[in-house]
Amino acid sequence: MLAPEDVHALILQAFPDADVEVTDLTGTRDHYQARVVTAAFAGKSPVEQHQLVYSALGDAMSGPIHALALKTYTPESWQKKNGG
Repeated sequence: MLAPEDVHALILQAFPDADVEVTDLTGTRDHYQARVVTAAFAGKSPVEQHQLVYSALGDAMSGPIHALALKTYTPESWQKKNGG
C-alpha cells in the first residue's frame, strides 16, 4: 500500500512545477485518482501524458497501486477548463 502523500510526492519529484491532487478512492491505499497539471505535458497526447505519469510512479504501478484514474492537463488547458 502507498499513502496518497507518497503518490503525490512521486509525481512532484518527476514534475516539480506540477499542481497535483491525489485522492484515495476506496480508502484502501491502492485505488487512486490523480489530477496533474504541468507544462511538461505541452505538445503531448493524453496517452503520452498518462505514460509520463505512469513512468514517474515507476514500480508503484506494478505493485502498491492497483488502479489509477488520471486527469492530465497543461496549465493552459486547465485554465481553459476552469473558465479562465
